[in-house]
Amino acid sequence: QVQLVESGGGLVLAVGSLRLSCAASGRTVSSCAMAWFRHAPGKEREFVAAVTWSGGNIYYADSVKGRFTISRDSAKNTVYLQMNSLKPEDAAVYYCAADEYPLVAAFHVGPGYYDWWGQGTQVTVSS
Repeated sequence: QVQLVESGGGLVLAVGSLRLSCAASGRTVSSCAMAWFRHAPGKEREFVAAVTWSGGNIYYADSVKGRFTISRDSAKNTVYLQMNSLKPEDAAVYYCAADEYPLVAAFHVGPGYYDWWGQGTQVTVSS
């Protein structure tokens, strides 16, 4: 079993920045691929970014590439999402997720592939 706890959400002005954190625990967490998803009202849950614990593989959705940075601290079992140049359309509940059966040289982007989810943290972007 894997437990994920997100933090760092809040209200920010457009073009501002926020950093989300995801504290992960559990016996199998080190073998998981870690990802951030977001879910805005009226929309489907959307893949944002993913990373391996080794840090060797990272992948971003086109909508956030160049503005968001995913990283991990293996010693702290924590995954981060640094969000810069935020836009109103980035507003959503952001979820941390763990994929226990990741691909070897790529990432799953469909939420159905992810086995464990955090409770979510709200990000609101005001224009």
